[in-house]
Amino acid sequence: MKIMHCPLNGPRNISEFSYGGELKAIPDASTCSDEAWADYVFFSDNSAGVVTEWWYHTASGYWFLAERNTVTDEIVRTFDASERFPYPDYQDPALPARVNLLPEAISL
Repeated sequence: MKIMHCPLNGPRNISEFSYGGELKAIPDASTCSDEAWADYVFFSDNSAGVVTEWWYHTASGYWFLAERNTVTDEIVRTFDASERFPYPDYQDPALPARVNLLPEAISL
């Protein structure tokens, strides 16, 4: 059984996850050509080696990133997307104006 570490839920059976594709820059839809947009949507680099990919934990609805070696299929590491894409400062209305919380400190 193959195990993947979910940053939110811990080690889980790989069958609980869905592959979301390679992480790549999104072109500006308002200025890019149809060919560039089609390339973004339908094609991947398909590189050999360690690639950063989107993964989805189906049971919890949680998207995260994984670095996976495409040659050996080894999952090098998994991490929350906020490591790559930090959230803007979150201001809790109950706190003084100068106190900002990091996303991981926010409880809903």
